[in-house]
Amino acid sequence: MINDYCVVGAGVVGMATAMSLVRSRPGASVVVLEKEPAPAQHQSGHNSGVIHSGVYYEPGSLKARLCVRGVRMTKDFCAEHGIPVLECGKVIVATSPLEDVRLQRLAERATANGVEAQSLSATQLRELEPNVQGVSALLVPSTGVVDYRQVVQAMETVVRAAGGRVEYGVEVTAISESAEAVRVVAGERSWSCRQLVVCGGMQSDRLVRAAGMQPQFRIVPFRGEYYRLAERHGQFINHLVYPVPDPALPFLGVHLTRTTSGAITVGPNAVLGLSREGYPRGSVTFPDVRDFLAYAGFWRFARGYLRAGARELRNSMWKKGYLRECQKYAPSLQADDLIRDTAGIRAQAVLPDGTLVHDFLFEATPRTLHVCNAPSPAATSAIPIAQEIVQRVHQQEAGRE
Repeated sequence: MINDYCVVGAGVVGMATAMSLVRSRPGASVVVLEKEPAPAQHQSGHNSGVIHSGVYYEPGSLKARLCVRGVRMTKDFCAEHGIPVLECGKVIVATSPLEDVRLQRLAERATANGVEAQSLSATQLRELEPNVQGVSALLVPSTGVVDYRQVVQAMETVVRAAGGRVEYGVEVTAISESAEAVRVVAGERSWSCRQLVVCGGMQSDRLVRAAGMQPQFRIVPFRGEYYRLAERHGQFINHLVYPVPDPALPFLGVHLTRTTSGAITVGPNAVLGLSREGYPRGSVTFPDVRDFLAYAGFWRFARGYLRAGARELRNSMWKKGYLRECQKYAPSLQADDLIRDTAGIRAQAVLPDGTLVHDFLFEATPRTLHVCNAPSPAATSAIPIAQEIVQRVHQQEAGRE
């Protein structure tokens, strides 16, 4: 049997792509292949759950447009499927004159991107968040929180209801393409399809290689470690609380996040990961380490971020260092308020010159499309990202006619 479409990867982008395929081509045969025993086992299920608003991204960029669309579409999808969304908004807090200047630029970006945002004085901030202090802040009401595992499970329900299949425990080891079809191999099993989409996340470079191509990037894992606030601090914040990001660094900084379960998480930091999929503290996977150590692009990247990397590593090992990141805007927090929690791992695509890839990155052949990098806020933007992916797939199909 030759399937019309095959999607590799049952994270939020992969499952949203399958959902978009069954909706755009009713009656087409669609199969999703996932190496884990359930969906959303990696980045999609190990994050802060934030529905981002689109404040941070360059006006007019694909990331900005997809995020703004994604906020609405994610909330609508959740409402349709009975998934709880905590619509609490967030405040981005400036704690110095330099950060205040950067915050004003974020406010300008919000306006350019069509995102509602309100500038707050220090007094107004304290009225909204008595436990938070800063020289100014930006209130973004549209930011929310959801459990993305539930979102992916609901997407799977849509795919199956439309006749699509989802197969778990299937680790793809080889991909070969002919003029008529693509063959996907996993151990002793194989599937054939007319069009393949690979949403490999952590394994995207390896899956490009499995298809016989040489990836022009390498995935470097960054570990994001979380704490949670002790239960006595269950009402510590009313919104999500973010620092003003340093534009010289690739991550947003340690923030306080309310969850749909009622807890408050603290984090994440960003330290070099020694395993692409090892979440317990101390996890090491030697082939993963060997991959980035043997890559010249990693060393070129590392030279530019030595000081920041050393600070993140120190804070990972020393709770008081991590605490100081929070005390910049929440000075009443103490070390015993932080309880070590889960960790997530971000798949960061790095180019040979050491540049971090902050935008979408694709590799394509006539019958395959590899989504090599789907940057944050990929979870928020998953539904419109999937529509963009499927549009590319249909363009590939049209090019063969």
